[in-house]
Amino acid sequence: MNQNRSSMLRFLYTPASLMKKGSFWSLQTLKNFYIATFLAWFVWILFLDNNNMRIVISNRMKMKELEHEKGILLGKIKEVKKERNEVFGNPKMLEKWARENFMMRKPNEEVYVIVDEKNQPVEGKKSE
Repeated sequence: MNQNRSSMLRFLYTPASLMKKGSFWSLQTLKNFYIATFLAWFVWILFLDNNNMRIVISNRMKMKELEHEKGILLGKIKEVKKERNEVFGNPKMLEKWARENFMMRKPNEEVYVIVDEKNQPVEGKKSE
């Protein structure tokens, strides 16, 4: 037991230059082992893991697209809230809004929609 311990201590305190070149525990062998282990780990993380780089990159691209879509939808929500506040505060505006958006009409009433060459309602156009 003491002999194994002393040989281990001797190994720990022996400079690399005094170690035999063909020894299994040489400094060069340990360096190669750590490099090989690091490369194996790196390949695992890049290609073989469940969260490999391809998946991470595609998830980030999806996240950017969804954030862009979120911005567009938040803008639409603001427009709808503004329109709702304008329409539901005034009964005449509510009737106008229902007639324009849902083509509602009173009994015995006919509705005419004037369209342009592209079959778009003229009144609904915004000025260009």
